[in-house]
Amino acid sequence: MCDKHRTTPVVEAPLGAGLPGRRGPCEPADARRAVERVINECCVARHAPCDAHAVSDAQLVASELTTNAILHGGGVTDFHVDVVGPGVRVCVSDRSDRLPVARPSVDREGRRPVGGRGWPIVCRLARDVEVCDLPSGGKCISVVVPLN
Repeated sequence: MCDKHRTTPVVEAPLGAGLPGRRGPCEPADARRAVERVINECCVARHAPCDAHAVSDAQLVASELTTNAILHGGGVTDFHVDVVGPGVRVCVSDRSDRLPVARPSVDREGRRPVGGRGWPIVCRLARDVEVCDLPSGGKCISVVVPLN
């Protein structure tokens, strides 16, 4: 499902590498910059101001998806972002077939565990959340974050 929405990758350097021109995975900071760039270009083309809160929401979602792919999915294998109608679509692929899950906010003893808040943040801020298996293994998570 992400395949039909492919755009030119906006992040070109593999994790940990500073080699421009090479396609590959991204880090959360790369994802945030890519989302900001794509949204700003769209706003300029439409001669409309960008909603700073919407840009922040989209950046947070992209950052959480890439962080989760790195921590739980064996690394980011693909990343795409584009503006679709009134929203920004972010697609992040990783090596794992495991579906994302929301962990309980407290453990059996009432303590708040470290982490576990990324997927609920994504689900709260994004619309049209899709998780699809990739033919080569792994999965692609595609979400649309509203821009208004």
